[in-house]
Amino acid sequence: MSTRSARTLIIAGLSVLALAACTSNTPEAEENTGGNAAPQGAAAGKNDEPGQKVRIGFSAPAADHGWMGAITKATQAEAKKYPDIELIVAEGTNDVSLQISQVETFINQKVDAIVLLPFDGAALTPVAVKAMEAGITVVNVDREFDSPFAARTTILGDNYGMGRSAGTYVCQQLEGKANSVVAEIAGIDSLPLTQDRSRGFKEALADCGLKVSNRVAAEFTVESGERAAANLLQAAPKIDAIWNHDDDQGVGVMAAIKNSGRKEFFVVGGAGSANVMRDIKAGNSLLKATVIYPSTQGADGVRLARLLVQKKALADLVEVEVPRTIQLYAPVVTKDNVDQYLPTAFES
Repeated sequence: MSTRSARTLIIAGLSVLALAACTSNTPEAEENTGGNAAPQGAAAGKNDEPGQKVRIGFSAPAADHGWMGAITKATQAEAKKYPDIELIVAEGTNDVSLQISQVETFINQKVDAIVLLPFDGAALTPVAVKAMEAGITVVNVDREFDSPFAARTTILGDNYGMGRSAGTYVCQQLEGKANSVVAEIAGIDSLPLTQDRSRGFKEALADCGLKVSNRVAAEFTVESGERAAANLLQAAPKIDAIWNHDDDQGVGVMAAIKNSGRKEFFVVGGAGSANVMRDIKAGNSLLKATVIYPSTQGADGVRLARLLVQKKALADLVEVEVPRTIQLYAPVVTKDNVDQYLPTAFES
């Protein structure tokens, strides 16, 4: 691993430690021993104790693929763990106007907080600002708003980090093979998240003297994944490694590969679906790894919204307020560590 790659992974690791703080506030964590005392309720071990009732509105896009469905499911499950949370879930929608209307309804209901994964961050920015101006705590999930005034805290996956992690893994597997052919099956090319993933992948490969020799784009669906992979396999008579951005579209990718009968390469997935992890664990597939894009972001948003409304902090940090931005880590899952990640994986 190059110095630059190592530095990137270390920085990403610090981010995930920050997140772990909001998900590990157990009584055993540590005791408040005096000195610079934390705010009321923020002492370690206190955060999970019942506090004031918190009404949280949650809105996300339609669950039209496994990852998005897992976001909503995990959010609802997390809210049920806390007797002081009342979660109001709006129906998932890819209609921007309808999602804006949902947030307007939350404002009229005078909820304490809104956890919002916008279908379009820019389009939902004005109504999120309106909610904040109404005194409602907004937690922005995954797709960023255009204004820093639209949310108190933002929880992000690491799309660039996904590409870096995938590229670093490919470099490790192809070490010493300077003429290796690396292919990439991206998601929707017009999306910034796809562009970030591709940029991270390209830069990680450059660190070890490799490049993307063949690239196609799909649309995060099974059907588009199968079409894109079939086109790639037809255009590239030799491939050593493929990185597929998304495990949902990867169902189609793997179908196209099976139909081709080709086996000279290995495949790295993206997002971290349970079916891919099971294939990795079984060891009888071309799938050797996948890069996590957490489907826990909405659940983490609910936890943070509760802490913010109850004026608590992350008990494992010295900082006395919840951070403005938390970026989740993008680890590589292999046969060696798959059991660690399977419990929170989503079904494609």
